[in-house]
Amino acid sequence: MGMLCAVSFTRYGRLYYLDPGEFRPAVGDRVLVPTDDGTEVAECVWAAQWVSDDTDGFPRLAGLAGDADLRRDELQRKRKAEAKVAAKRLIREHGLPMKVIAIDHVLESPGGTTSGSRTTVYFTAPHRVDFRALVRDLGATLHCRVELRQLSARDSARVQGGIGSCGRDLCCATFLTDFEPVTIRMAKDQDLPLNPLRISGACGRLMCCLKYEHPLYANSSNYPTSGQRVETPDGLAKVVSRHPPSETVTVRQIEDGTVRRCAVADVCGSRRAYEGADPS
Repeated sequence: MGMLCAVSFTRYGRLYYLDPGEFRPAVGDRVLVPTDDGTEVAECVWAAQWVSDDTDGFPRLAGLAGDADLRRDELQRKRKAEAKVAAKRLIREHGLPMKVIAIDHVLESPGGTTSGSRTTVYFTAPHRVDFRALVRDLGATLHCRVELRQLSARDSARVQGGIGSCGRDLCCATFLTDFEPVTIRMAKDQDLPLNPLRISGACGRLMCCLKYEHPLYANSSNYPTSGQRVETPDGLAKVVSRHPPSETVTVRQIEDGTVRRCAVADVCGSRRAYEGADPS
């Protein structure tokens, strides 16, 4: 048992959980978060509170941000904006099929100058791009070391964020840490329409959530298939769809055509035969 707080580097961005240590930040406070490139300023969106989980593996908060830290963060944001404008302009001038997704700028010197700083440009492209001339011109324009990194479609969606068809924030931009393989077979096993517009996410690839309930469908061999005739408590019916997460099936009564949902145990012949067997 320990204390945790949640911070975000951008408004409505991904949440990061940290051990506050001896600090007690409130919602809206600016805090210092340790990263691979040094401490960065983030906003506390969930005040420190006790949790029942073990907090030994969580990074520890570096402290509360002071005026110098806030000025440095503001300068860093300004450099990012300038780099994004310059990158888009030079990409147009070079005629490269690239789309800038995000900019990361690191101020390595404690004084907040651009000496020794580094700018990383994340982009997407339909194929490999020769951007050596672009890097040279960007370095001369921004007066710092420049790196370009090409992102895949899924990584691009993670960086940009967005809202999925379910109405919630994208899984990849909130809690998913690794991308697991998703296949069209998962959609078929779940009786989902194979319309690409229905089963594709914001990245244009198959939705990651197709994998969440797939194990339930993969282990549902005892369920009747769609179109199969089954005997229900209300008479003979035809299976319309199955719902393994709730252990139910939707059926259409043969006699009057009504559609209803019932438990899979009520239409499973082997289960009913077992329950109706003579104990002796």
